[in-house]
Amino acid sequence: DFYAGGRQFTAFQNGLAVSGDYMSAASFLGIAGAIALFGYDGFLYSIGFLVAWLVALLLVAEPLRNSGRYTMGDVLAYRMRQRPVRTAAGTSTIVVSIFYLLAQMAGAGVLVSLLLGITSDGGKIGIVALVGVLMIVYVTIGGMKGTTWVQMVKAVLLIIGALLLTFLVLLKFNFNISDLLGKAADNSGKGAPFLEPGLKYGATSTTKLDFISLGMALVLGTAGLPHILIRFYTVPTAKTARKSVNWAIGLIGAFYLMTLALGFGAAALIKPDEIIASNKAGNTAAP
Repeated sequence: DFYAGGRQFTAFQNGLAVSGDYMSAASFLGIAGAIALFGYDGFLYSIGFLVAWLVALLLVAEPLRNSGRYTMGDVLAYRMRQRPVRTAAGTSTIVVSIFYLLAQMAGAGVLVSLLLGITSDGGKIGIVALVGVLMIVYVTIGGMKGTTWVQMVKAVLLIIGALLLTFLVLLKFNFNISDLLGKAADNSGKGAPFLEPGLKYGATSTTKLDFISLGMALVLGTAGLPHILIRFYTVPTAKTARKSVNWAIGLIGAFYLMTLALGFGAAALIKPDEIIASNKAGNTAAP
């Protein structure tokens, strides 16, 4: 019950929870900032995040749920030697989770610091620590059921917030997307190349290799994220697992399309130097 929530969640509920897990503040702020600074190349993150779910849908969701196990270690150990496989699965889970949490906690720290008006480094570190403690507490007490409902609420709030911001950005430009893109290109200081591929990842052979590496990580990495894999065990059947991924694809796709409007809106309204001065990675562009 702690790991799978009794396997009682519907396809829509699980799809909404998966979306909440995936549509984090870090990705929301980071992608909008990347688009604001690098234009088309920044949007490649959104494309990769969305395409990744096709891999999860076609290759991962049903087989994992059909296995009848509760963790990835259980699945792998079923046909292999228990100790080395579980050690490898546990190590992989910890390593992936640590690196993933670094980005999530940084995004949460930036967002909460902005909301509370905290500018000192010590205050920001305290905010990150407090957010981490709150996460540990609600997961420990609520288990998978509590975590699922928290992620469902989070997904709804993120989608509503993104919808509102997207509406306001489009309203600013009278719902004329051409004007929005033109203003973004002009304000970026880079002109037409801002709206074309290659601004960030096409200049040299090294950056092209970076793009290939990024694409592979985005498309294939999602299917191996521990907190995503465990979601496929929270539904009663493999068919429901597949349907929940379909719901997740729709919700995540709509959300990342809205980050396109937010990123270009930030580029059109704010000078890149001002964005970088606030946060070098551009994480404060959307707020």
